[in-house]
Amino acid sequence: MNRDEVWQAIDHERSTLADLFDDLSEKEWATASLCDGWSVRDVAAHLTLAHGGSIPKMAYWLLRARGNMNRMIHETALDQARLPVERYSAMLRAMVGSRKKAPGLTPFEPLLDVLVHGQDITIPLGRDRPMPPRAAAAAATRAWERTGWPFWAQRKMSGFELVAADYPWSMGQGRRVEGSIGTILLVLTGRTAALPHLSGPGADGLRARLSSPAAHR
Repeated sequence: MNRDEVWQAIDHERSTLADLFDDLSEKEWATASLCDGWSVRDVAAHLTLAHGGSIPKMAYWLLRARGNMNRMIHETALDQARLPVERYSAMLRAMVGSRKKAPGLTPFEPLLDVLVHGQDITIPLGRDRPMPPRAAAAAATRAWERTGWPFWAQRKMSGFELVAADYPWSMGQGRRVEGSIGTILLVLTGRTAALPHLSGPGADGLRARLSSPAAHR
């Protein structure tokens, strides 16, 4: 995907998520998402922060989190989650057409973010949200290429070949593990809820590895 196509995919995901937000009940907003310690409301709030803030503002939050990026991201989401939920759909729609992103990121990070967090929200709610295979493949490639924080995918998947069953995509070497490209993207980004949907000769081994406490250190 070229950059224009990536942004078009982001716009589509944001627009359809905004429609979803308009339809959520109070109970659904309070439901636990796939992100440990995050409610659906928290994840939605985080998505409205995708444009990032000024560098001084980000520095303030990072200092407050004592340099812990994961903690900073969570705390900014919790702060944003104090807004009325009715505002989240409007905020997402206002981002459609914009090409703004947080400092230091490529367009592939907001694509990855909106695709994965869309599943973080909808899977626990039992709502079907198909991932466009081409966009999911581009996001999966980016998750794989980011060799360090936040996913550590290459280290965690060492010894396995990940192969998409519904799109021409594969990464890694070793025992073959198959799944839809959407499933693979969720696995690459640490969503253990996707592990039961893997197949192939290496699937049991990868499930065992990623389900162990060591995989989350």
